[in-house]
Amino acid sequence: MTPPSKTEVQSAIGEYIKELAEPLRELNRKIHDNPELAYEEHHSHDVICEFLEAQNIPVKRHVYGLKTAFEAIIGDSNGRCVNFNAEYDALPGIGHACGHNLIATASVTGFMALAFAIQKFGLSGQVQLLGTPAEEDGGGKVDLIRAGAFKDVDVSLMMHPMAEDEFSQEKILGIGGRSTIACFDITAAYHGVSAHAAASPWEGVNALDALVSAYNNISMLRQQIGPDERIHGAIMQAPKVTNAIPELTRTKYTIRSRTQKGARALGERVRKCLDAGALATGCKVELEETQMYADLVVIPPLCEGYQEFIGDLGVHVAACDDTLMPGSTDQGNVSQVVPALHALVGIPVTDGAHNHTRQFTAAADTDEAHERSVISGKAMAMTGWRLLVDDEYYGKVRRSFDEIMG
Repeated sequence: MTPPSKTEVQSAIGEYIKELAEPLRELNRKIHDNPELAYEEHHSHDVICEFLEAQNIPVKRHVYGLKTAFEAIIGDSNGRCVNFNAEYDALPGIGHACGHNLIATASVTGFMALAFAIQKFGLSGQVQLLGTPAEEDGGGKVDLIRAGAFKDVDVSLMMHPMAEDEFSQEKILGIGGRSTIACFDITAAYHGVSAHAAASPWEGVNALDALVSAYNNISMLRQQIGPDERIHGAIMQAPKVTNAIPELTRTKYTIRSRTQKGARALGERVRKCLDAGALATGCKVELEETQMYADLVVIPPLCEGYQEFIGDLGVHVAACDDTLMPGSTDQGNVSQVVPALHALVGIPVTDGAHNHTRQFTAAADTDEAHERSVISGKAMAMTGWRLLVDDEYYGKVRRSFDEIMG
């Protein structure tokens, strides 16, 4: 049988996704209107699984030891496996200000479209959809990597929405790949001794002084770090009264650098600042570190394939560039394991606002943003199709990954 052409597959996918237009829009709204924090995305987990089951897609819920992760797989294991990652956690207080409802919609669209193509055209290979919780805080994909969720995956695909004016100078609406930096968090809990602040303050050991000392140490350290490094923190627990020497305080810092190695080195400098606060005040300190978000590895042939297919749908993006994004993502950890796409697609946002703002939360619920996510999903499905059927193309992607990773 003559294999279908690119145009035939695009046409078939377009008609199929058109039939799902209303259910996909409703799914997007259900996620956006019920924002949930990291590892607590029960509603989003359930509504996506229910959507898939309504389309006769078998789903495994609560997988790989994570109560809000799921997995769906279509196809046979004789060929390659293309993965889509669906994020759906939100931010405290401001909801889906990073547009994870759009990420989930795009990945569900891409998965459904490629699953349809596999079945309609009898393609060898598999497509996997993973529900990946806790991107904003915790690193659900890191958990899933350790649990073996990616062990059979050959390539991973996903997109991320951005404000479209971030790309206005280039006269494009996004980019197929742009590197991110590595990051992790350190939390310090200072334990002092309580005492009456007026009658016998000398009997106390002041945990607030320890925190403030550490804060000042890190503020001075910021002058001596590289231009692609960041340290930013928050006071998580502080005293509520003035007439008692504080016995417990807690602070948290996020450390970012271009690579995992750089982040670890900078983290050691931050730890010394935190330790110094305890040493200066006589407090005891407990330090806890989160798992590392790795720097994102950009694979040019993969970005170029996505650029071609989304361009066919009328959205013009760049392939990749040397710009370093100051943010971080646990898709970076996936990109260290298999060739991975983390495409950036612009959506209209008012007042020039960007991600992690209330304006972006509102923008992520618009019909135009939804349409961009669906278009992205179809383009990723076509990228996945080429990875399954074109050995030469997959070889380019794999060789690029192997060369970059050494």
